[in-house]
Amino acid sequence: MRGLESRGSGQWRVAESGGLFQLHCPGQEGWILLSVPILRKNGATAGCRLVINGGDGADPGRVVPLPTPDGHTLRALVRLPSNAGGVALKLVGPGSVEIGAGHLRRVARPEVVLRLAGPDLRRLLARPWGLPFTTFKLLATFRQGGLRAVESSLINRAERRPADFSYAEWHRAFATLSVGDRDDILAAVASMRAPPRLSVLMPVHVAPDPWLVRAIGSVRNQLYPHWELCVVADASTNHQARRILDEAVSADPRIKIAFHERSGDISARSNAALRLATGDYITVLYPNDELTDHALYMVAAEVRSHPAVDVIYTDQDSMDAHGTLSDPFFKPDWNPDLLLSHNYMGHLCAFRRSRVLEAGGFREGFEGSHDHDLILRLTRGGTADTIRHVPFVLYHVRSDSTARDPAARTSAEDAAIRALQEHVGRGAQVEKAPLPATYRLRWPLPIPLPRVSLVIPTRDARELLEKCVESLLAKTSYPDLELLIVDNQSYDPDALAYLAALDRTGRARVLRYDRPFNFSALNNFAVRRTNGEIVGLLNNDLEVIEPGWLEEMVTQALRPQVGAVGARLLYPNQTVQHGGVILGIGGLAGHAHKHASACDGGYFSRAQVVHDVSAVTGACMVLRRSTYLEAGGLDEQLPMAFNDVDFCLRLRKAGLRNLGTPGATLIHHESRSRGPEDTRAKRLRLYRERKLMQARWREELSADPAYNPNLTLESEDFSLAWPPRVRRPWKIA
Repeated sequence: MRGLESRGSGQWRVAESGGLFQLHCPGQEGWILLSVPILRKNGATAGCRLVINGGDGADPGRVVPLPTPDGHTLRALVRLPSNAGGVALKLVGPGSVEIGAGHLRRVARPEVVLRLAGPDLRRLLARPWGLPFTTFKLLATFRQGGLRAVESSLINRAERRPADFSYAEWHRAFATLSVGDRDDILAAVASMRAPPRLSVLMPVHVAPDPWLVRAIGSVRNQLYPHWELCVVADASTNHQARRILDEAVSADPRIKIAFHERSGDISARSNAALRLATGDYITVLYPNDELTDHALYMVAAEVRSHPAVDVIYTDQDSMDAHGTLSDPFFKPDWNPDLLLSHNYMGHLCAFRRSRVLEAGGFREGFEGSHDHDLILRLTRGGTADTIRHVPFVLYHVRSDSTARDPAARTSAEDAAIRALQEHVGRGAQVEKAPLPATYRLRWPLPIPLPRVSLVIPTRDARELLEKCVESLLAKTSYPDLELLIVDNQSYDPDALAYLAALDRTGRARVLRYDRPFNFSALNNFAVRRTNGEIVGLLNNDLEVIEPGWLEEMVTQALRPQVGAVGARLLYPNQTVQHGGVILGIGGLAGHAHKHASACDGGYFSRAQVVHDVSAVTGACMVLRRSTYLEAGGLDEQLPMAFNDVDFCLRLRKAGLRNLGTPGATLIHHESRSRGPEDTRAKRLRLYRERKLMQARWREELSADPAYNPNLTLESEDFSLAWPPRVRRPWKIA
């Protein structure tokens, strides 16, 4: 016991730093039920923690928050890891406590599932209309991973664990191959006609010997046998590493090895390995990292399904020295502007070898970003048919080896900027973005500047409208714009007076729309009366906070392959309201990174960089006027909700890409002018609009290419899906 002073009769004084009671640990991995009578007195705080110490000395321990005591007794269901060496109850001080005799007992799996499911069952009894959805979700989870997956899903919901621990559970339930999976993959491989040959390149400079052994072993353990491993080590490779490589060559004829005279030049070593390769496709495995057992099979299966593919990339995670997995990176499908913002493709990437040779291989002078440079050259002019994403974690990055010294990081970023600048030519100016290894492209504005017409529908709400208009006119630096205010049956005298003043002074053109409210019709009515080459749809509850927002949106909208451009919108408390639309959230659509801090990088930097999205909000949307009219404008069958999503999906269907840019940030006082959906008529209208969208875009809403099927559709925070929505190719007949 530490941080405790006995007061007799089971009473203790907790120190400022808290008190620690050592508990008897039942030993072995598994679930325990903790029950401790505890009564706090004299201002003692209510916080309790369970500290689980690692038994091998390598694990400093895990701290599990505990619930507030139920009456006078603390009860908690906790799982002990396999290396649990001790369990202690930590009381957050200071203050006085009285503690009775407690105990720990082991709990069997059926009781665990029932206890974890209890809160969900109680919620269902209170809200029985949610039963069909919950039943469907549980059945889907069971089909994906059996009873263990159901248990893991309940654990995730009940414990709200940190992301890395939750991922370990998720990976065990949904990404670990069973014996049946392995048999099915072997059968699928045996049935392949003319299976593609895959060359794994391994440039070796410095790697701890055990990691080198594991990296080579991860290739030899592949369920797909049609591979070759091409290892090129530099002349400085130590004697032990050379022995490991020589033994690997002797053990497997599919392994080739050569030594390179120049030490430390990874591009040269990679090219030397490329010259050894004879496969149809090549990929790179670094000697610190590992492939999953089905990695090459998944690449081969994608080649078989899409013979025109030139580039294949997969999801990845991190692995520490003890083999613990964390930080899964679930990537979007082909996302050209995200690739310009940072190298999101990462690992595992496979390339058609003939294309790599035509491109000249890995270029020297781009070390640190040589892979980003190669990807940029191979994806130029590519499409979703030639650039494919496999949404499975197939590559483990050794997290202990990812840290770089500042000089190396700066050199790599400089190389990436040179590669990006060469890729875009004079079309844009590339510069470093605030987050590490991220970049911003500043596209030029033509001379003369195109006129921009900004459309703002409104009804009464003078205070909101005035804040919007005055901030826009005072703070927007773009010089050539016209402002159209669409008045939809305002009757408030103050609002009418303000509109009249705007019209009279020429600060804005006021259009009258004397029909029932229809957001789509209001904007279509106004856009047809605009004079600008570029149009912007704005809500009347926006507030401009930075001068260059419109320049950023216009430069993006002028790019011929781009459809709609959306800004980043913040709540007044400086958290994100809109960072691009994710399809399928809540059954239809949601806003990425909602409620995240404005300075938060978001999911692998996506909240702070330009990237392709399926849709953007109509609260602040900029695009070419001709594009708006050619697409038919907003659908007037959707008078209030989802008209922006529908419009963006029609643009995407026409071959255009929609972008979200944090380079344009505004404040959004969301929906204050029209209020919540709190009447029967509003709810009925919303229901009809949801049904129309789901009927029209059912396939698109179920698979957003700018998202990932391993991420949840229940929230907007990029957390894990339980279960994932992926199809295993070896399970498809």
